[in-house]
Amino acid sequence: MPHTPHLLVIANDNAGTTAEATVETVLATLREHAEVEVARTSSPEELDDLFTDRDLAGLRVVVIGGDGSIHAVMAALHRNDLLGGVEVALVPMGTGNDFARTLGLPLDAEEAAPIAATGTARPADLVVDDTGDVTVNGVHVGASAEAGERGAAWKARLGSIGVGKVNLGKLGYPIGALLTALDPPMKRLRVEVDGHVVHDTDHRVLVVALGNGASVGGGTALTPAADPHDGRVDVLIATPARWWSRLRVAALLPFGRHPEDAEVRMLRGSTVTISAAEGEQYDVNSDGEIDGPVRRRTWRVLPGAYRIVVPAAEE
Repeated sequence: MPHTPHLLVIANDNAGTTAEATVETVLATLREHAEVEVARTSSPEELDDLFTDRDLAGLRVVVIGGDGSIHAVMAALHRNDLLGGVEVALVPMGTGNDFARTLGLPLDAEEAAPIAATGTARPADLVVDDTGDVTVNGVHVGASAEAGERGAAWKARLGSIGVGKVNLGKLGYPIGALLTALDPPMKRLRVEVDGHVVHDTDHRVLVVALGNGASVGGGTALTPAADPHDGRVDVLIATPARWWSRLRVAALLPFGRHPEDAEVRMLRGSTVTISAAEGEQYDVNSDGEIDGPVRRRTWRVLPGAYRIVVPAAEE
């Protein structure tokens, strides 16, 4: 007799009425394929309570939500030393769903639900910093963090313009990038990749980004070649100093052509350290969560730290 899989489904306890209806539809689909245990959580503390002394053997953890939701769950799994061997599936219900895009998942929650139950898990990398915080999709320092904040506001405004799932909300991040390019926070930063200094404080930078996933802001491919299965992060360093060169780089973003620009550098590595010049600090945007200001931080890749469920074509 075939084994019936067991799913531990984590959903946001603060979902609105419309979202809750979708969650119930997703749960009904999952129950067609597996035994389902549902956990409703709304804080890191509740996630810790869920995972404390929890044996995840034989379970698949299914996250219903967006980049922030999977970030919170992976952070809790890391804090509770439960990463090794755990299987995680994502049913996208966020605003950006950038990690789902990288994984090739359907962005419609109802279409993604069967994959979460029946798909095959493959090893995936996790990025951890020297404070113990995790990054699932991407880390941004400098103008990209500010662009993300501005873009979120524009995304909310434009998301209602359109028909059904086709709307102008995806233009939010590019608009935020263009606005930020006019008056950006240029930082004097030292960037080290795998122990080598690749940028020093004598030249200011517009953006430093570490990509485990390819896109940010709901589909803007900031690190377009990033692969969460290759044991490395893609590192973007953008240094356009003049306003017209900043606008040029921002204009290339929606088309994923910014790596072609002479003032954009792309690298790959397993350990990245960013240090601010004397008297300066910077904020960190990790999967949309803002931390800082900080003077120095180091990130390292944990290759194959857990297993993520992907569509059959990605297995």
